[in-house]
Amino acid sequence: MPSRSCCRRVAQSGWLARVARRAATAALACGLAGVGAAVAADMNKTLRIAFQVAETGFDPQAISDLYSDFVNRHIFDPLYSYDYLARPYKLVPNTAAALPEITDNGLTWTIRIRKGIFFADDPAFGGRRRELIADDYIYAWKRLLDPRVRSPYLFYVEDKFAGADAVMEQAKKAGKLDYDAKIEGMQALDRHTIRLRFKEPDYVLVHNLTQTPMAAVAREVIEKYGAEGNTWTMSNPVGTGPYFLKDWKRANKILLEANPNFREMTFPDSDDPADRAIMSQMKGKRLPAIGRIDISIIEEDNPRLLAFDTGQTDYEKLPYTMTDRALADGKLKPEYANRGINWYRVPEPGLIFAYFNMDDPVIGGYQREKIALRRSMALGFNTEELIRVNFKGRRCPRCSRSHPTCPGTIRTPSRS
Repeated sequence: MPSRSCCRRVAQSGWLARVARRAATAALACGLAGVGAAVAADMNKTLRIAFQVAETGFDPQAISDLYSDFVNRHIFDPLYSYDYLARPYKLVPNTAAALPEITDNGLTWTIRIRKGIFFADDPAFGGRRRELIADDYIYAWKRLLDPRVRSPYLFYVEDKFAGADAVMEQAKKAGKLDYDAKIEGMQALDRHTIRLRFKEPDYVLVHNLTQTPMAAVAREVIEKYGAEGNTWTMSNPVGTGPYFLKDWKRANKILLEANPNFREMTFPDSDDPADRAIMSQMKGKRLPAIGRIDISIIEEDNPRLLAFDTGQTDYEKLPYTMTDRALADGKLKPEYANRGINWYRVPEPGLIFAYFNMDDPVIGGYQREKIALRRSMALGFNTEELIRVNFKGRRCPRCSRSHPTCPGTIRTPSRS
């Protein structure tokens, strides 16, 4: 039985950023959301950041770690994204021309892809420009079904589409998927139209279609670079996104460069007063604004903050262990503020539980007195002190499973 109000907390990230590079940071954020236009990128500008955990690789259907996905979101394009300046966030087309056309009581979706979107240049295409087509998405989703790929995101598509069960059964027997086998519920009607047919309505899928495991990949690339046995292309990512992988030294350095084939997009508009400052700098500008993203892997907190202090990186997620070094009384210390550095405090939808061992002879069991003991321990736990000491004041007590910004969230701790 988990304890209650004592152990739910909302993480609050603190980001240190140099004012001079604020526009570049904004452009990166939009790149993560799948928007941007590398045509206008200034190749004399480089955004330098550090990851605290090493990447795995860059095959969107095969990886599952957060830091590899940060990179993949710059390289690959899902059909949909979000308008992150809208309140609340709003689902918007990315490479799709519009939101899905849903008919048949939710059983049939028709998705049209925008024309004139191209992959980054690669030898796999034989020197020709390669346009994004509907089959690229179908091929990517079939990779999730392929037992060789062992995708951690199989659940996105498993047991959902009409006619897929027979193909999956044959794949299990053969040890690999037949990519030329037709699946009734997953078809390209023409070069720019996808039709999905479900076994039953699934309205969660539209949000899964914003994720990189559902992003398009080119069959030519997988067949040229795919590893023997699992077809992974960890070191040869080729997508339609705003950047391509220029250089990679595993667990050390990742260099992304603006994709010259990327389509034209501009910074999203907002009339929210909270966005007035960034709108004054970025409204109407083509994105991304910077030519390169240079990512270093620095696992330890102290060296990572030192890299920021000495100008080797341009922004840094302030570690809790380094809070006292940069902040005093909840404010940025003068030695940072006087150098034109800002601190941005952003709530994160984190959730931490403390669990009781139900097999423990003292606190385990379901007798009324055991339940009462665990409840009294939970209610007596000093959450505020934990936040002050362990997290340097950078957490908030959480009173329900949902994030405080969600409608209906309980904001008053229950003492029952």
